[in-house]
Order: sequence, then structure tokens, then C-alpha cells
Amino acid sequence: MDWNDLLERLGRGEGIHTEFKLKIPHPDDLAAAIVSMANTDGGEIIIGVNDLRQSVGVDLNELDAIMKQVDNVARNNCEPPLTVVQETIPIPHGKDKLCVIIHVPKGQQRPYRTNRGVYYIRTTSGRQQASREELLRLFQSAEALHIDELPCRGTSTADLDVPYFLKFFQHAYGLTIEESGLSLEQVLRNMRLLTKDNNLTLAGMALFGRQPQHFYPHMAVYSARMEGKDMSGDILDRKDIEGNLESQLLGAEAFIRLHLRERHRIRGFEPERQLELPPEIFREAIINALVHRDYTVRAPLRLLIFDDRVEVHTPGKPPNTVDVEAMKAGIHVPRNPIILTHMAKMGYVTRIGSGVPRIFRLVTETVGRPPILELTSAELILTVPRPDPYL
Repeated sequence: MDWNDLLERLGRGEGIHTEFKLKIPHPDDLAAAIVSMANTDGGEIIIGVNDLRQSVGVDLNELDAIMKQVDNVARNNCEPPLTVVQETIPIPHGKDKLCVIIHVPKGQQRPYRTNRGVYYIRTTSGRQQASREELLRLFQSAEALHIDELPCRGTSTADLDVPYFLKFFQHAYGLTIEESGLSLEQVLRNMRLLTKDNNLTLAGMALFGRQPQHFYPHMAVYSARMEGKDMSGDILDRKDIEGNLESQLLGAEAFIRLHLRERHRIRGFEPERQLELPPEIFREAIINALVHRDYTVRAPLRLLIFDDRVEVHTPGKPPNTVDVEAMKAGIHVPRNPIILTHMAKMGYVTRIGSGVPRIFRLVTETVGRPPILELTSAELILTVPRPDPYL
């Protein structure tokens, strides 16, 4: 950037790629400015510009201290650390005065946050804290970081259900932790269940935590048997199903089995009990919801049983590029790949996207019509019709 480029920027004013500062700001403010640009599209922070968009510059004898502070903030006050490029432009009308230009690249490890744990983005009107939806889009656009890798602050291996995890590990890998030659912490880090700071990740807490709802109250399945065919009916039975993801799955399955009708079919000379709908339908539906739900949305998964249907409400929208038709075709983009990987090792998912097509086939074969998959502004709703009890 040269003097003419700077004049052009001053004329345009602040925007999505430009922010002016009169002097070097407090480290927290500078970190917020750097993070906001790295999370958006990159840009320049120009130091030495007053509120009237006039280049007043900074003193030459302050330059080394300013540039060192900028590098220090980018490295130590931004997570992950960032590398910024600085240059200076002398001011023709000011003796020993110059502007410092901080070039912030569009980050390759988005989303970035300050060391105070706040995520910022740039907009045409300036900098603002990222909303839940904006933060979700940042996570979805990042290839190296997913929501289920986020640290669960304030946790450690003391919050892990160690016997449960050890049983899983031996079943999944055919050996004990001792036989692996690694410590428990190293194994957990390798599996992305523990961060380098020894916090359990969201996946670690969801899959193997002792009390996941203590840290994530919305990580639960709220189940209800409603009287009639709409929400105006009385609640005949209700259960809030908590615990780890496997406990939630098994609890939801038990609730469904309790409230679905049983049919008696004669095979040979013996009667055989059979649920009105194949249990596999709801196992697939609940697994899909637990594995692929948006855990940034602070709402529980809901399971509602009416006289004529069963509804599974999954919080949040599917990841980018995935719509209802894509899901019906078996196309899926893993939102929580760590959870998906370990649920697959438990034997609950195949990772080939067959869950939704299988649900549609089983429901159609049993009831004579397909289920309904509906996407609203806040959730994905699967509606499974129940067979006519008199047929």
C-alpha cells in the first residue's frame, strides 16, 4: 500500500475490510479487531487515523513498540494464533509521522476467537460479536475444526466415566489402555476427546461424560405421549432422558416401545407379539438426530407420540448444501464427525448415509405411505404415521 492507496481508503471510510485506529489500542480491542477480520474476509487495520478520517500518524520513535505489540497480540491473544503482516507509510505533511498498516489474512483455521473466548466477525457497519448462526457457518466452512471438537471449559478427565470408556475402548480396538502403551490422556487426545489443555471436548462429554447435562443442559431427549392428535391434548406420560448419547438412545427406544401398540400374529401354533412399527425406524431416527444435531442450538431433541403419529424434532438445520431431498437420497455432510466415528465403533451407525432411506422404506412397507421430513427455521421434523389400529 502506498500514500495514494491510503488516501483512497480514507475516502471510502471503514467497512468490511478496513478499520481505523488513532493509536495502538488495548490488547483486548486489537485482538477483537484482528479476529473479526480473520473470521470474515481479511483486511487492514490502519493505525494513525483520527475520527475525521485524517491521517495524523504515530511517532517514529513509537514504531518498534507498536509493531512488537501487534505481533504479540496476534500470536498470544488470538486463538488459534495468527500471523499478520505490517507495513508503514510515511505522512508527507507530518515530520517523523507515519501510519501503520496491519494486513490481516482471511484465516485458514477459522473460526478464531480472542483469548477471552469471544468470536467476532466484520460487517459493513463494523465489528460485532458472532451470533450463534454466524458461528455455526464459520464452523461449517472450516475443514480442520468441527463443533464437536470444541473444548468443554472447566472439565477434565475427572468428568469422564472412565469404566464406561475403558469398556468401549477394549470393545472397539481389541486391547486395553495398558496394552496400547499410552496414557489415558494421550489416548483421549488421539481420539479428539480431550484437548491439549486437558478439557474434554464436546464429543468427549457427550459420548463418555459422567454428567453431560451439568455442562450442556440441552443435551437431552424430551419425550412425551400426548393424548389425541395435537399439542392441545393432555400429556399422558413424559420422560426427560439424559446421560451420555448411548443412554439417551436406549432411553428413547424404551419410551417408544412402552407407548406403541403391540399386534399378535400367529406363526404356526404360537402367537407372536410385534410392535405396530418396526423398532428399527426409531433407532435410525434417534441415532441420526443425536449424531447430526446442531449442538450450538440450546434446545433438546424432542420425541412426541400422538394417537396417529410419532414425531422426532431435531434442533437446528442440516449443514450447508444438505436439504430434505438430499437426505432422502442418502446424502449427508457430517456435522459432528468425532461423535459419528465413535458411534460407528459402537455399532450404531454405518457412516454411509443409509439411515434416512431405510426409515422411508420401512415406514412405507409397514404403513403404506412414507413418513414426512420437514425443515423449519429452527429444526428438522420427522413425522412417522402410525398404522390404523382397526386394520
